[in-house]
Amino acid sequence: MKFKAEIDVMPLKALLDPQGKAVTGSMKNLGLEAIQNVRIGKHITLEIDAPTKEEASVMVNEACKKLLANQIMEFYEFTLEGVGQ
Repeated sequence: MKFKAEIDVMPLKALLDPQGKAVTGSMKNLGLEAIQNVRIGKHITLEIDAPTKEEASVMVNEACKKLLANQIMEFYEFTLEGVGQ
């Protein structure tokens, strides 16, 4: 069965996000002072061939822990959906 994972990787809330801070400052320059505390991360989509949703979830977790997210500085969350063949 084929599954599609939508993964969001974001900096840990306790850590400074220099990109987010720069964008927050730029919002003020654009007259958008109401926009604050911007955090910038990455969004990843991938497809998995696995017999079950549970096995696909294990594979996505492994990919995130080993390659897609630096767990010292980032956290991740994902959704998993079956896709038609």
